[in-house]
Amino acid sequence: MGELEDGETDHITTDSHDQKCALVRECTATEGLSGKDNLPSLNAVLKNPICKLYRFPTADNKWMRIREQMAETTLSFHVPKELINLHIKEDMRRNQELKDLGELAPHWDNMRKSVIAHCDQMLSMYQDTLVELGKHTGSSFKSSCSKGEKTLEFIPINLHLQRMHVHSPRLKDALYDVITVGAPAAHFQGFKNGGLRKLLSKFEAERRNTGYQCIYYSPENTAKAKEVLSNINHLQPLISSHADLLLNSASQHSPDSLKNSLKMLSEKTELFVHAFKDQLVRSALLALYTARPGCVLKKPAVPRNSAEEGDDLQHQDHPSQIKRQDSIPHHSEYDEEEWDRVWANVGKSLNCVIAMVDRLLERDNISNVKESENDPSAADCKVLHTGGDWYEQLYPLVITLKDCMGEVVTRAKQSMAFVLLQELACGLPQCLMLTLRRDIVFSQALAGLVCGFIIKLHTGLHEGFLQQLHTVGLLVQYEGLLSTYSEEAGMLEDMAVGISDLQKVMFKVIEAKSEDFLPVITGRREHYVIEVQLPAKMFELLPQEIKEGKLLRMYPVLFNVGINEQQTLAERFGDTTLQENINQENFELLKEYYKLFTEKMPPDCLPHFQEQNDLKGLLENLHQNIQAKKRKNVEIMWLAATICRKLNGVRFTCCKSAKDRTSMSVTLEQCSILRDEHQLHKDFFIRALDCMRRMPHRECTEECQMQKVCIQHDTADGFPKVLQTSRGDIWKS
Repeated sequence: MGELEDGETDHITTDSHDQKCALVRECTATEGLSGKDNLPSLNAVLKNPICKLYRFPTADNKWMRIREQMAETTLSFHVPKELINLHIKEDMRRNQELKDLGELAPHWDNMRKSVIAHCDQMLSMYQDTLVELGKHTGSSFKSSCSKGEKTLEFIPINLHLQRMHVHSPRLKDALYDVITVGAPAAHFQGFKNGGLRKLLSKFEAERRNTGYQCIYYSPENTAKAKEVLSNINHLQPLISSHADLLLNSASQHSPDSLKNSLKMLSEKTELFVHAFKDQLVRSALLALYTARPGCVLKKPAVPRNSAEEGDDLQHQDHPSQIKRQDSIPHHSEYDEEEWDRVWANVGKSLNCVIAMVDRLLERDNISNVKESENDPSAADCKVLHTGGDWYEQLYPLVITLKDCMGEVVTRAKQSMAFVLLQELACGLPQCLMLTLRRDIVFSQALAGLVCGFIIKLHTGLHEGFLQQLHTVGLLVQYEGLLSTYSEEAGMLEDMAVGISDLQKVMFKVIEAKSEDFLPVITGRREHYVIEVQLPAKMFELLPQEIKEGKLLRMYPVLFNVGINEQQTLAERFGDTTLQENINQENFELLKEYYKLFTEKMPPDCLPHFQEQNDLKGLLENLHQNIQAKKRKNVEIMWLAATICRKLNGVRFTCCKSAKDRTSMSVTLEQCSILRDEHQLHKDFFIRALDCMRRMPHRECTEECQMQKVCIQHDTADGFPKVLQTSRGDIWKS
């Protein structure tokens, strides 16, 4: 049982007389995770790989060879640092926008000063964290013993790639990847009051029902305000740049260049105008008007339903008596149509520019025809003379367009900044602390997602998967092993929100222009784009849609089943509603992805073992198990993982620290795959499981282990022991 490919005899074997399975060799994988091709783009994100080689018998008495690998990733620190840097820029921009609101009445001005002071403190904290992370040296992962360190709270716990490469005598070689990571959670902040799921719900209820001295905007309106501000910051410089290019084309008397510049200017301006087609801007302008000094509402308004746009508010003359308002006040002297006129002037100015360009091109065409017929040299003189005319005739129109656009930008920015002021003022300091907590959890979740996407992209460079990637998107399935008891319930609440927030992340694949293959992150909170860089040779293999920069969607789903002793307490004396709700909600998301997949993809794009099980049947089985509310129903995890693999998804396994429960789950999954997909001899299932779990830890890098904890007996921490071979009973407290 012990011969190696290079002729060495194996040195770690079990008794061949007992026919037990063997670890053939344990070594460091010097060739890296990218294999013989030694892909620099993959090696840039995966570090310190180790591997183990096994030989197991198949059902037909042949030998299958298993190469098991694990690696750290540089993304554990790279992604959080990129995110924190973006948070700092975003928060600095927001603080400046609050300062640019202009003169406000004393009540609102004091509110603004308080908000900016708190925001500056939070900004300083982000800056200090970024500085501390920049000083970090050593391993590229955070061990579980560091999960409570403040300076490392944005870093995921024990983020690793776990890979199993199977070489069967009669079946095609197969690769199975699982990303293992500690549950994304704010450990330093603690879980005394629960996690994000509970805290956000409670905070929103308090904002609605407590008498704050501010205007209430729904989370949807606040998100819309951030989107409008983002569009302004993105589109205004583009429009200004295209307008300058138009004038430059006019000065050069270049008809083709003039047409192209006008086309780009028109497209960006239309997007700009469309960004303000929202009642929120109009109503926020009215609210800002009433917050200016000296504004007196002559008629007290009668409040209506806060869900209605443009609802009226009660008003008190004295600033100190201003109470919480549920929507936007009405003012008899405010001209509500003024915004429409200002906004429409941008479109009118653009139409004037378009008409002038058309007129100039038409005249030029007629003039050139006449002059060329009579005197060709005169046509050349005409070109020199009319070049200045083009510029002179377009210049005032372009300036008018820029002025109109500037007026719209000033008003829209101030109105949306006023909306954000209300959001922050209504919940200081809880609002900022919740934002911090959400940023921390999201940072940990995003680091894992980026790692999983890059690995999947490198292993899935075939037509079917790439078509699925840009047509449907990528399924990302998280297997949670947290209990719903005590602190772990708070961790699960954090994890559920962090994974849900990943839906707003988009990926873009670009060609690398240097030897730095680390991904680049752009965007803002709730809207990030991850640019993944590939070498030129790999980039050429991509479909045209991806090469042209199409954004790729993610579909993250989380299924959690608590399996430890604390879950036993939760099931007997506590509450498992949180787990049940999370599983049901994410089943609906998985079903939505499957529906899109079947509508847009041909059936032959599924993996080769699709014929063995029907996906629709697996989904129905998963739904039944979720509805059954069975104690420690690990069948949910197995079904979700199987569906994910069949849909070409990325697999994650998470527990509190990505150690014991995670390693137990990963080894069970690997042996089950060997049995179900690669004909592992039925008498050797438990032996193979024992073999994988008995391997010694990798002491040299703390917890950077092969995730193979030998769980044979109950421990003082209450970890379960293996009692039976069936999946449903493989864990038991």
